[in-house]
Amino acid sequence: MSMNWDHLQIFLAVARHGQMLEAGRRLGLNHATVARRLEALEVALGTVLFHRRPNGSALTEAGERLVPVAERIEAEVLGVTARMRAQEAEPSGTVRIGAPDGLGNLFLARELGLFAGRYANLVVELVPLPRSFSLSRREADLAISLDRPTHGRLILSKLTDYSLSLYAAHDYLDRAGRPACEADLAAHTAVIGVDDYAYASALDYTAFLQGRARRVFRCAGAVGQLEAVRAGTGIGILHDFAASNCPDLSQILPEIAFQRTYWLMSHPDSHEARRVAACREFIVRLFREARDRFQPSRTVNSRDG
Repeated sequence: MSMNWDHLQIFLAVARHGQMLEAGRRLGLNHATVARRLEALEVALGTVLFHRRPNGSALTEAGERLVPVAERIEAEVLGVTARMRAQEAEPSGTVRIGAPDGLGNLFLARELGLFAGRYANLVVELVPLPRSFSLSRREADLAISLDRPTHGRLILSKLTDYSLSLYAAHDYLDRAGRPACEADLAAHTAVIGVDDYAYASALDYTAFLQGRARRVFRCAGAVGQLEAVRAGTGIGILHDFAASNCPDLSQILPEIAFQRTYWLMSHPDSHEARRVAACREFIVRLFREARDRFQPSRTVNSRDG
């Protein structure tokens, strides 16, 4: 004995509504198709399932026995369909996300790690943004840039503006004194980046301290500069969103501030892939919700360079 699920669907619809015409309307089928498939089911089972009457169709004894069987099959089919749809909707595969080292290590690593943990089949790779990379060659699926791209086939969106300020460790200020004005920086050590490793023009704020401090300590990478400032090496220009988590740091000369922008990029060929789209949607929402961390309120002017 063989039963076709489409035929069983029609059987259940007729059994529930008592009329072939109504069953067909519910299933989007015409009366002739319903009658033909119901007859095919009866032939396959070797029994009559309905008494055809002018005012509708009534189940035979065999039809009554078939109803619970058909309903169990229906429940299984619907359950499998729902699970398959859920699996298709759930992102899976590997997504590589390139980001500046400070943003990646001090903010995104934690948030993306928690996001990836929600999905059993999603692997997120967070990598430092090199000087040059290619989305078209799949060196990254998504990239967060400090400079707005001016060429290439890219889908671009602005994530947020962010601010940077001057910071020093409490023990450094106790030892070297707190600058009262910009000119006082000449008596201090500055923690700055290494020009050869400045992969974006937006990192040019290093020049501000370099031209004002007595001596410098150079460290490639925002995380290294943060740790050097926390260790009491000198004064540095740090991301406000990162420094706000460090109670051992003190903001100095708050009238001196720098503003930059994070841009999110993806490639048109992979932009709509479920795994990429899910990560992109999460990142956009994350930055929208955390905007106050990246742009803390201040009453002073922010410098563009």
